[in-house]
Amino acid sequence: MNQERFFVTGALGCLGAWVVRNLVQQQVPVTVYDLGSNTQRLQLIMSDEEIGRVQFVAGDITDQAALQAAMQAASATHVIHLAALQVPFCRANPPLGARVNVVGTVNIFESIKNLGLKHVVYASSVAVYGRGDEYADRIIPNDAPLRPRNLYGVYKQANEGTAFIYHQDYAIHSIGLRPYTLYGPARDQGMTSTPTKAMLAAAAGKPYHISFGGYNGFQFVDDVAKIFIQSARTTYEGAGVFNLGGAVAPMQDVVAAIDAAAPEMAGKITFEPQPLALPDGTDDSALVAAIGAVPNTPLHEGVAFTIQHFRQALAAGKVSLDQLNG
Repeated sequence: MNQERFFVTGALGCLGAWVVRNLVQQQVPVTVYDLGSNTQRLQLIMSDEEIGRVQFVAGDITDQAALQAAMQAASATHVIHLAALQVPFCRANPPLGARVNVVGTVNIFESIKNLGLKHVVYASSVAVYGRGDEYADRIIPNDAPLRPRNLYGVYKQANEGTAFIYHQDYAIHSIGLRPYTLYGPARDQGMTSTPTKAMLAAAAGKPYHISFGGYNGFQFVDDVAKIFIQSARTTYEGAGVFNLGGAVAPMQDVVAAIDAAAPEMAGKITFEPQPLALPDGTDDSALVAAIGAVPNTPLHEGVAFTIQHFRQALAAGKVSLDQLNG
């Protein structure tokens, strides 16, 4: 019997759904702790039988007592913390964003301390960095200065500080990971979701305009999910925070990959030339040194997989085109 028991917060989101998918397919018991009840993203990438093997616990990450009780009831051995409100929601409601993103993370560390666990993996973000023109390097190193330009990034920086203090004061080991532009099935929300929406549009034969351009670190969501799981299983000691790599590419390369996977859409997927106010990409050499080699699906393969998955999902009625208007 597998002795691992994973406890995943925010597992109804895109990245969380892929973490759960990987764990279930590895026959690992997994408990999902999430305030929501919409399993649409899980249904998009998992079978009903696979979803049936997941233990769902409805709970609020801002309720530390309930969180700790759920973690204890699950006999958790590994914790992956992903619950967070994304950039637009933090901007629209800063107090709620702080409660979920900052207080929620403190509650995770406090629960781990109280239960005698010693390790957690959590999601930080490339949003802890500043504008690309504030750095000497296009691909910034892991120790580049943190200069967040929105509340979401400030909250994530606070979480990195929380992790440091819990290691200093209580010897809780942690790995924080800083994703950039995640793409792939189930990426339907957030500031950098429009490249994936363009892939859905292409699968449906509809034109689409991506909301930004420039260079980005494009990271296939299944790779990132696997890296979170790999990090949770490592014997790393400390309070490390690491950049992710992926494909550092201009938006025209994403459009070219879409056109290659859906030739009939050539010229119908366009993008806004204005880049995001972030560095072109981030270097993951420190992460590889800490946990070993990590998966890195080439951009054209990840885009082709996503479009094919969306075609099948559209045929099966598992995905809605309504998100293209959001």
